[in-house]
Amino acid sequence: MKTGRVVGWLVNDGAEIVPGAELAEIETEKILGSLEASATGVLRRKVAAVDDQVPVGGLLAVIAESSISEAQIDQFIAEFQTRFVPEPDEAESTAPGCEVADVSGHSLRYLKRGEGAEAALLIHGFGGDLNNWLFNHEALADSRAVYALDLPGHGGSSKRVGDGSLQEFSQILGSFMETVGLSKAHLVGHSMGGAVALNLALARPQKVVSLALIASAAFGPEIDGEYIEGFITAGRRKELKPHLDKLFCDSKLVGRQMVEDVLKYKRTDGVELALRTLAAQFFPGGRQAVVLRERLGQLSVPTLVVWGAEDRILPSLHGKGLPENIKTEILSECGHMVQMEAATQFNRLIQSFWQAR
Repeated sequence: MKTGRVVGWLVNDGAEIVPGAELAEIETEKILGSLEASATGVLRRKVAAVDDQVPVGGLLAVIAESSISEAQIDQFIAEFQTRFVPEPDEAESTAPGCEVADVSGHSLRYLKRGEGAEAALLIHGFGGDLNNWLFNHEALADSRAVYALDLPGHGGSSKRVGDGSLQEFSQILGSFMETVGLSKAHLVGHSMGGAVALNLALARPQKVVSLALIASAAFGPEIDGEYIEGFITAGRRKELKPHLDKLFCDSKLVGRQMVEDVLKYKRTDGVELALRTLAAQFFPGGRQAVVLRERLGQLSVPTLVVWGAEDRILPSLHGKGLPENIKTEILSECGHMVQMEAATQFNRLIQSFWQAR
């Protein structure tokens, strides 16, 4: 992302602000989301007006104590604007901060944020990449190291997927952890990535501190097979967008840049074969081939399940009636990409779950 447009302010001047409070709705090149406060104080002044385009890192508003004078705020804004230099245009394409790990013959791209004695690992779903955690990664890395990776066949990782089986992907996930020095970690898996994380937790619980499964695959046989096939075959914007719309409760969140990014990924050599291989293993004939629901009671690690009530890819019904050892949250007015559509609520749920385990 290079800029964000202020769609609307959610708080008034003079409001008492606490960390995590939603301040404004911001439309980026990729999606519409809310901006959270990171400080405590009073909203003293809005610097950006509705419809203003603000570069990443730019000044939107000033939060300060009541004792700070208007003159001091004027001086702060003037000094900030004088010092501030927007990121160069190539910042997004060069993926700053990303690293590559050689794991069992696969080149896997990953991004690490934060530091701490405990670590967490974010695992995306079918056709996704580490940017699926765009509104979560930094917030979750507040007090620990959080890794987000591109699974084989996705994002900036090598496009070979082997036989594309759940077992192979779970083994690769465990090997990735060993390669980057993680003896164990909190696992957060979305959709297909949830199935991969769940399978690893069942097979090697000693590597898992806790497990958060977000609209996870492998909870039941039902899935929107038309979405899977449409995602694979769509080659033009007008063909792809209706399928991406299904990922969200509010289809207006699917911007032009999101569609273009997915099309660019799908046109990469090896991607179609990778997606076809994975779909044949995980979702043959528009049904889920692997269902681990009956094994959920065997989990020996703290487990949280989060689902969007309006999920059109994997029904939220899969998140109901689970064993008592599993904490479940169904978020209203959210679709399959619940971690993006309700980022603030989602981040709080995950952080509280980690703290309480």
